[in-house]
Amino acid sequence: MQKELIKVNATDNIAVALIDLKAGSTIYFEGEEINVLEDVKAKHKIALQNFEIGDRIIMYGVLIGKASAKIEKGGLLSTLNVKHESDKVTGKTETIDWNIPNIEKWKNRHFMGYHREDGQVGTENVWLFFPLVFCENRNIEILKDIFEKELMKPKENDYQLLLRSLVNSEKGNSNSLDKTSDDSLFNNVEVRFITHQGGCGGIRQDSHSLAKLLAGYVNNPNVAGATVLSLGCQNLQIQIFKDALNEINPNLNKPVLIYDQQQIGTIEEMLSRVVKDSFEAIKKANQLKREPAPLSKLKIGLECGGSDGFSGISANPTLGVISDLVAALGGVTILSEFPELCGVEQELVNRCVEEESGKRFLELMKWYEKTVIDAGSGFDMNPSPGNIKDGLITDAMKSAGAAKKGGTSPIVGVSDYGEYISKPGLHLLCTPGNDVECTTAMVGSGANMVLFTTGLGTPTGNPIAPVVKISSNSTLASKMSDIIDIDTGGIITGEKSIDEMADEMLEFIINVASGEIKTKAAILNQNDFIPWKRGVSL
Repeated sequence: MQKELIKVNATDNIAVALIDLKAGSTIYFEGEEINVLEDVKAKHKIALQNFEIGDRIIMYGVLIGKASAKIEKGGLLSTLNVKHESDKVTGKTETIDWNIPNIEKWKNRHFMGYHREDGQVGTENVWLFFPLVFCENRNIEILKDIFEKELMKPKENDYQLLLRSLVNSEKGNSNSLDKTSDDSLFNNVEVRFITHQGGCGGIRQDSHSLAKLLAGYVNNPNVAGATVLSLGCQNLQIQIFKDALNEINPNLNKPVLIYDQQQIGTIEEMLSRVVKDSFEAIKKANQLKREPAPLSKLKIGLECGGSDGFSGISANPTLGVISDLVAALGGVTILSEFPELCGVEQELVNRCVEEESGKRFLELMKWYEKTVIDAGSGFDMNPSPGNIKDGLITDAMKSAGAAKKGGTSPIVGVSDYGEYISKPGLHLLCTPGNDVECTTAMVGSGANMVLFTTGLGTPTGNPIAPVVKISSNSTLASKMSDIIDIDTGGIITGEKSIDEMADEMLEFIINVASGEIKTKAAILNQNDFIPWKRGVSL
């Protein structure tokens, strides 16, 4: 029989409903009788004690809010009786010991990856096209149409075939509806394209930030080389981009082809050069083959989006175990989404190996919160309508569950947006909570794979890094099976433990990293890219 409630931490004074609870029913939990006062849907929270106005509400062992109205034991917690609140943090208060996980099962395992000259290893081999400024987006789109049709030869989708059948029917034709062959000219390289709305028109700092992000994509181990288009007069000058590349990797030995339209002249002349030069470079990139690499070469971004009330007790803690295993193996993991770390700062600061890292984390958090307040909002506005509907009623509650993705390992570094990450271990990276902006940033900081948990369903992917989509509950996995790769709902029903789920997930990760499994986001060609625009437009 499935349990009705779960208390995440021994000190919590609220519990999560694992199934729908009916008003008037009586349940027994931790030796106490609880009379359910109103309907409580699965994923939502029930009071384990009486709360007066202003009383502290504890979940995951931390303050996640205060009562804004009286709440009786057995009552439902909602936005009507709870307001966001979190404890203030000024610095490190203790050093947390880490129980290093047993890695015997994994230490001699490998994945089949693409080895780069700088020692990084890619899970993909991508030739990347992108502009330095939005003015070149149309030319990138032209190149995308040309290269995808002639080199990659993608299958036509069912909607295309349906439209063709309707058109042919109207014309009285009976042309074959067979899909185009998926045999590509190049089997060891993918050609991907990025467009964006930046590079000019905003403050200069945004252009420099975009330069660092794009340089990070070029330096990412999943990228074999790049074709870069510049108009010529934009804020993000070619030299700024080159300087950003040099700062990340002074010895970069990847081919980077850069074209300045205003120097070359006509679009026809520029694109003719681009096509010829890029084709030759892609041919060379295609010669690289997958070879064995230790799991220490994994650089994993940890993301959650469309979270629900189960995310923090199933999918996210499973990622936490993965993060600990990868860190123990000598790999890199990245925990970001700073608005969703509000309320758990003390634990994270205490886990920082270097005191300076803890100070930098708090400085970045304070800066970020101030910019949000100056814009007329606050971190308390972070939970989306979907989050709230499915049980995440305060930002601190959402944050405490989101932080579980980072496991328990020491934090070896804290980075600002656009900074490249190489040092083994768990890192904190300052990014927005926005799904695509965050995923975009982690890949720009070096992640060669992203693990993405969701309780509501989101189709986010990335142009150069596999994004593994993980559901917190089995209902979602069944309903939106076309976007979900792994279902952790068995943890909720009690069919699997978190450790068992983590073992299955790491096997899946190895197969994805080796190119043996294609993620659902990749199958859907979900190649999202949104830079974080911090400043205003001028």
